[in-house]
Amino acid sequence: MNGRNKAIPAAYLFLEKDGKFLVARRCNTGYQDGNYQVPAGHVDEGELPSEALIREAREEIGINLSPKDFELVHISYRPKHDNTDNRVDFFFRARTWEGEVKNMEPHKCDDLKWVTLDELPESMTPHVRDAFESMQKGIFYKELGIPYLKEHGLYKL
Repeated sequence: MNGRNKAIPAAYLFLEKDGKFLVARRCNTGYQDGNYQVPAGHVDEGELPSEALIREAREEIGINLSPKDFELVHISYRPKHDNTDNRVDFFFRARTWEGEVKNMEPHKCDDLKWVTLDELPESMTPHVRDAFESMQKGIFYKELGIPYLKEHGLYKL
């Protein structure tokens, strides 16, 4: 008999300004280094996804968000594909915030830039690229199964 699902939730920020979105290149993290993604992080125990988003925005790019500033635009689910558990990813879009965007974690991020959806970097974490594409198409929920993970080189079991 299988045990209970212990999916790990994460919150991702699609920060938009003048039709462009902020992307950040990962470095020194041990996961997808060299690829772009968006400000994001795990939802801590006792924390709601929206609270994690607010915390990560402050920690990673130095801005302040309030719940009125963002909306949930996509959710994806990924089964276990490495030494961690299943994943549930919440993608939020924000067009307003307080403060100036700056790289607060240069030891984990070596580039920040604004791009249109047509200019997304070639080297981007696959599930984040998929979420951008899903948002564009109005797809609110998507399951990224084992075949998807294998196709994109993410399946490590």
